[in-house]
Amino acid sequence: MHNVKELRYLNKYFFKYKWHLLLGFFFVSGSNYFKILQPKIIREALDLVVENIAIYKSLGEGSIRDAFAADIGQTLLLFGGLVILLAVFMGILMYFMRQTIVVMSRLIEYDLRKEIFAKYESLSVAFFKEHNTGDLMARVSEDVSKVRMYLGPALLYGFNLISLFIMAIYSMVQVDLELTLYSLAPLPFLSISIYYVSNLINKRSTKIQIQLAKLNTVAQEVYSGIRVVKSYAQEAHVGDDFSNQSEDYKEKSMGLVKVNAFFQPLIVLLI
Repeated sequence: MHNVKELRYLNKYFFKYKWHLLLGFFFVSGSNYFKILQPKIIREALDLVVENIAIYKSLGEGSIRDAFAADIGQTLLLFGGLVILLAVFMGILMYFMRQTIVVMSRLIEYDLRKEIFAKYESLSVAFFKEHNTGDLMARVSEDVSKVRMYLGPALLYGFNLISLFIMAIYSMVQVDLELTLYSLAPLPFLSISIYYVSNLINKRSTKIQIQLAKLNTVAQEVYSGIRVVKSYAQEAHVGDDFSNQSEDYKEKSMGLVKVNAFFQPLIVLLI
């Protein structure tokens, strides 16, 4: 809950780039609409084939049967062209939704870095004595990049999921309510699993960010004092310390990779 309150600070950027955001949502909704429309067109084509098979078989050999088959073929070709056309429209809208929301996240990332740097310049010398340079560098580089992931891909895929869910469920209910309920039966278990795994990902990501800040601090201090290190022949000791910090970072990162690797198969299994 604390992290959610902190994210409210970013709302001013959403207002600043509101047209990017609104157009992005429009393109997402349009893309999902065409995505839902595609299987409906395919259903109509299959229904057409099924309905006309009996008629085709009842016709005797001759020109009438051949003309009937040609008409069905032309109709199916029309359906196929329509499906391809919908796919083209969907691809165009997907391109524009990335050009709006993802570009917006890059613009906000640029603004955040400038804002953080300006804040650093306004702070007292005592602040820089209390905080490691590597940690401050990590805030500008890695932390801002993670915020961008929330502002861009996470926001994009989140809204994409919500709009697709609403449109798909509405379309499914129109076809068959009972079958829709059976399809949605695993959803509560899926939600609980996602909540649990998301908490694991959040905790491990936080540990990785902390360790990355330590790694940056070690590297920065060594680079700044390389003359002292060489003067006292401490290359081996410093190298071992950096290797230990890197190993710790690797282990924490691999832990997150394992959770992510487990996440997708779990969802597929439940579905």
